[in-house]
Amino acid sequence: MRYGDFDTTIPILGKAKIPSPIQRGEKGALSRSFVNDSDRIIIDVKLDDLIKLAEKGKDFPSFELAGPRRKIYFDPSKLRCALVTCGGLCPGLNDIIRAIVLELFYGYGVKNILGFKYGLQGFIPQYGHDVMELHPENVGNILEKGGSILGSSRGPQSIDEVVDTLEKMNVGILFMIGGDGTLMAATKIADAVIAMGLKISVIGIPKTIDNDIYLVSRSFGFETAVDVATQAIQGAHNEAEAYPDGIGLIKLMGRYSGFIAATAALAQQEVNFVLIPEVDFDLEGPQGLFVALENRLNLRGHAVIVVAEGAGQKYFESRDVDFDESGNIRLKDIGVFLKNKIESYFMSKNMEVSIKYIDPSYTIRSLPANANDRAFCSFLGRDAVHAGMAGKTKLLVGRWNNHFIHLPMSASAGKRKQVNPKGKLWLSVLGATGQGALK
Repeated sequence: MRYGDFDTTIPILGKAKIPSPIQRGEKGALSRSFVNDSDRIIIDVKLDDLIKLAEKGKDFPSFELAGPRRKIYFDPSKLRCALVTCGGLCPGLNDIIRAIVLELFYGYGVKNILGFKYGLQGFIPQYGHDVMELHPENVGNILEKGGSILGSSRGPQSIDEVVDTLEKMNVGILFMIGGDGTLMAATKIADAVIAMGLKISVIGIPKTIDNDIYLVSRSFGFETAVDVATQAIQGAHNEAEAYPDGIGLIKLMGRYSGFIAATAALAQQEVNFVLIPEVDFDLEGPQGLFVALENRLNLRGHAVIVVAEGAGQKYFESRDVDFDESGNIRLKDIGVFLKNKIESYFMSKNMEVSIKYIDPSYTIRSLPANANDRAFCSFLGRDAVHAGMAGKTKLLVGRWNNHFIHLPMSASAGKRKQVNPKGKLWLSVLGATGQGALK
């Protein structure tokens, strides 16, 4: 990736003139916490790259640092904010909601906060979904709950109708929590708002359990997913060890990126084969998975395979392609496919194997976040509020080089982060499993 190829400028609704109310208590106690727009985080930290830029007289590409500003754009006493969660469930959704509501209410004194139910459907009158008033009393104890108290939905909705609802309900800041499809919708909403001359801030909080949002080094829910996935691996390993020629097969999330499968395999190093979308593999042939698996069983008497849901889709190319409500290709079930193919292979060899197949995907998605993700969500939610109150718009709050930053939606939406087959993560997986190229 060439870091100088995108604009990191963050749009603003207008000049921020109102002194921030978050400095309270002992005089000056919080003054050091304020951030200036000139505070920047360098994107590329490689010294050689920076030297080359300096020699050419170019600025170092950088992101705007997230955090509270001394002056804000919106008057908290007159402001109405809205929250919506979209797409698939993910650990941490309720944590984000709680952090946003508490920072708005206690930090800035915003009392009018609305939660739109069931994703973007909540803005469309024909669905008739209720709007939920959010305040500290009804979000205070939601951390232990999985899912989202606002619910969710998939699929596109009319941008014009969404903006019309925002205008009619006098919403000043819209917080959209979701993945790539949501961020693309947020971009269109922000563009429509700007085109109409409305003073509405649109702030995105990137959500994907797969950790595959472009230019976002870590997304919330990912650590929880890895944590629970390791338990599934441990269970599969115990099952495989308990039977002659036992095979534990675990399918994990990862439509286009294998971060969960690869990271979980490193965290619970009892995995012998990891299959991810970014790395092609063969089933047949002397270097394929079946022969490698047979060799492993002959050597140790058991094996564990982790496969990401988007891996091996080439084996379904002859079948019809259909799409889900969000416009994504419906993936064929590589887990069940592999289970059946492995059974057939060893049957042809007159070799009896015992396969235990585990798919914990929806269990993981609906769980509450673990401790690390909860803390992470708190930072994301509060920094989203700071950005919105300062009148910034069309941005995501993300993490880069150990800092929380403002990332323009245009730099990330519609793109995807993937495991680098030559990078440290995948090479570490190959070292831990010893699986080879499987080609």
